[in-house]
Amino acid sequence: MQTDGSLTNQLLIAMPGMLDPNFSTTVTLICEHNDDGALGIVINRPTTLKLGGLFEQLAVDDPDTGAAGSPVLSGGPIGIERGFVLHGPERSYENTLAVSESICLTLSRDIIDAMATGEGPKQSLVALGYAGWQAGQLEDELLANSWLNVPATAEIVFDTPFQDRWNSAARTLGIDIARMSPDVGHA
Repeated sequence: MQTDGSLTNQLLIAMPGMLDPNFSTTVTLICEHNDDGALGIVINRPTTLKLGGLFEQLAVDDPDTGAAGSPVLSGGPIGIERGFVLHGPERSYENTLAVSESICLTLSRDIIDAMATGEGPKQSLVALGYAGWQAGQLEDELLANSWLNVPATAEIVFDTPFQDRWNSAARTLGIDIARMSPDVGHA
């Protein structure tokens, strides 16, 4: 956790006992956390939809074929009709939030248009939907041992294969999460 108590720029790693199918074995990047609650994007749940399909739905003309093959992620169970783009900091767009020095979140159409023309960010993830917590809810879930949290890195967010992110994030704590018991408790 950061010294101000905010979990912004932290990765939430679902504990093995997580029963909610929306979050079982997920890694979620917390993009904003304050007194009102938290917003995160699940970064390891690719869907069958490719970016080309999204370009088509948005009626983008002549999209970049390289970008079109990128998977679209299921970012969480809330607002699944809304698109979110995690990307590097080299450029800001109409509605960009800096999560950290190396990770930004953009909610505006201009980034999708830039990606469609091959002018988008070097590193990016597109997600539909997000994960959200009301004030105090995330803190309660952490106290209930539903999540582990570690500082986010651009490497895990952008470069680690989707299927390896849960284990890789836990390994930053020196933990082999696959060997952890799904039963939770307090010492």
